[in-house]
Amino acid sequence: MSDAHPGTRTPGPAGGRPRIPYPTDSPGGWAEHPDAVDPAGSWAPAPDLAPDAADPARTGAGHGTGGARRSRLVAVVAVAAATVAAGMLLLRGNEALGRLAAPAAPDSAAGALAAPAAVPDPGRVLQIVAHPDDDLYFMNPDLRYSIAAGHPVTSVYLTSGEADGVNAVAAKEAGTRPDKPAYAEARQNGIRAAYARMATGDRGSAWQRTVVPTRGGGRAEVDVLVAKPHINLVWLQLREAGNVHADVPDSLRGLWDGKVARLESMLASGSPVTQRFAYTKDQVVQTLVGILEQYAPTTVRSQDPTPGRRPDTGHYADHQDHFYGARFVQAATAAYAADVGVGKRPHFAVQNYLGYANGSLPSALDPEEAKEKLDIMGTYAWIDQQNHCGSAAGCGDLKVADHPAGNRWTDSINYARGTSTSWLASDRQRGLWAFKVLDGQVAVWHRAGLIGRWSGPKLLPGTGMDPGVATVTLKDGRIAAFGTRTTFGAKPSDYRREVVHTVQQGPGSEEFGPWQSLGTPETADENWTSDISAPAVSVDGSGQLAAYVRDGAYTLRGRVQRPDGDWGPWEAYGGADLHGTPATATDGSGRRMVFVTTRTTVLGWAQPEPGAALGPATPTGLPDTTLPLTADGREGGVRLWFRKPGSGNVRTALVTADGGLRVNNLTDLGGLQGFGSVTASGHVLAGRSAGGQLGSGVGGRPWERSPLMFVGAPSSAMTGPNIVSLAVVGLDARLYVTSSQDAPDAHLAPWQPVGPRNTAP
Repeated sequence: MSDAHPGTRTPGPAGGRPRIPYPTDSPGGWAEHPDAVDPAGSWAPAPDLAPDAADPARTGAGHGTGGARRSRLVAVVAVAAATVAAGMLLLRGNEALGRLAAPAAPDSAAGALAAPAAVPDPGRVLQIVAHPDDDLYFMNPDLRYSIAAGHPVTSVYLTSGEADGVNAVAAKEAGTRPDKPAYAEARQNGIRAAYARMATGDRGSAWQRTVVPTRGGGRAEVDVLVAKPHINLVWLQLREAGNVHADVPDSLRGLWDGKVARLESMLASGSPVTQRFAYTKDQVVQTLVGILEQYAPTTVRSQDPTPGRRPDTGHYADHQDHFYGARFVQAATAAYAADVGVGKRPHFAVQNYLGYANGSLPSALDPEEAKEKLDIMGTYAWIDQQNHCGSAAGCGDLKVADHPAGNRWTDSINYARGTSTSWLASDRQRGLWAFKVLDGQVAVWHRAGLIGRWSGPKLLPGTGMDPGVATVTLKDGRIAAFGTRTTFGAKPSDYRREVVHTVQQGPGSEEFGPWQSLGTPETADENWTSDISAPAVSVDGSGQLAAYVRDGAYTLRGRVQRPDGDWGPWEAYGGADLHGTPATATDGSGRRMVFVTTRTTVLGWAQPEPGAALGPATPTGLPDTTLPLTADGREGGVRLWFRKPGSGNVRTALVTADGGLRVNNLTDLGGLQGFGSVTASGHVLAGRSAGGQLGSGVGGRPWERSPLMFVGAPSSAMTGPNIVSLAVVGLDARLYVTSSQDAPDAHLAPWQPVGPRNTAP
């Protein structure tokens, strides 16, 4: 989060930090934020980089359903927890991370990765964030869940987060001497303490800190948690912008936009990296590619590269370091996917996370989970101020100690993309098709017929695909897949996102046509940072296909396909304060309905009849809901599924369109206190539960939790009239499928992994 720390501080004396607006839950959605503006000054890069000596000392500083069939279906079979733990790829606790800089010669102190065990691979998680604490604020509790499950987790910090160099609570800020290297060290100490606590329960658990050369020609600090050597921290230590939205040339934004040719390092005091360096734009990308090659992740977590702008001032809706850092991650994952072919690396999925916007949206976490997240932030913030790390710089980030919850950021978590639950589809032959983004391409898995063999993943041609695919079955039985694609160019203004789709060559065909662009309602990246949602798609009773997005102005936009196959223009359907991705389905009369959440309710649109234009935005009267919505045509209307804020409970309501939109029987179905998307087909409900595992409810049975942890959202589909299929993509980027008879007393079958294990080479 860098210098944009939470709290209710008053401005300092003249010449102190100005107040910068940031999102809040206030009526206007924004408040003033105390932000440190980094004064001028930088280091010139050293022409020749001498290798740093690795610090050999440990720093204890915070530093089929196999089995007999039952009546209705087979009971759930749990995946053994030992399987999850056994496949960990370990870094030796007493060695540096080897070959991070390949193809450069490794540092003499650098070691190598241990060979992976010949057991099922639970996957490897790599997180890349702009500042120390972005992971704790915006990726937790996913981070804690992954650590608790024994997954190898590495977090990479692009900048040092040095801010104004003042590490003090508000009351002592004016009298504290600025020291940027020391403040950067204090933040490192806080992160080490927080990770040690999550992994071992002891904030003082020891770390091994070493130096490795990077592919970009600089040096990185790599910290390995000695007690849990599969937990790593990588510090790139570049300068931060020091301002949420102002145009600061010496920043990730300035480097991306070409305002500066090189971005200098800002080394933390106490770091084993002592030689200053600077990176060009390409060197930052290549540094990240080297890290990706070394860790071979199956799940990459990143911040939101297109967070939008404030509608009142036009200022960025998130910290500029957050989303420009995420754009560097996009460029690096694209280069990694292209340079290191499949077979030489495992497949990987990407998950993006909302940043500051979480503070203005309904709380997604239940009170117990929110408290745990807050407690971890308290460890990072060094609330007790006991010198447990032995550092003169401090053992944490005192700027957040007054208010570690931030702007309600510890109450929530939201995915910026990949929330669609319509990526699993069934065809007329009762076959199944699954569509997810791996390696920046859409991957397709296929099972022919009800009991056929699975094939895939097959990567469709076309790169740059953003996480999240929505599918729809056309009137002739073909499946169409929709998503968004990001493209880069020679100039910063060439950055662009657009809606694209591909259509099956014929019903049941393994071949799909080329990607066709529907463009974007946003005219230029500079306007709204290319902030469009993923598309929601549906076919009405007349066979008319339509795609809808939420645009950067927080309104609904859409394109409708004409009878001749051409598409009409982007239409403006209005609405205001829309968030997340629209949800759409058709009712029993074939009328299309579209729904989008606001911060206080849900708005709806409906066709008066199939083939007609969409009607006006209509308040549903529903209470506030967390993101996102799921819509399913059933019972003559469209049934919505969503979560109760501050609870995680699943709620549902039936919306009908006779005589205008009408909400019927809002019902709370309980749940397992999770967050995120809920998929619903027949009697089966499923979504993420507390702990990050899949929670499911079948008919009137109590909710159950499976051990599967997954990326994005689950998806389900009716396979014929009596069977529901349910699928997720695990943190190992592998497809898992189960099924249930569509009956109130049914069980889920054992999970079936599809395709080969996604192991490291």
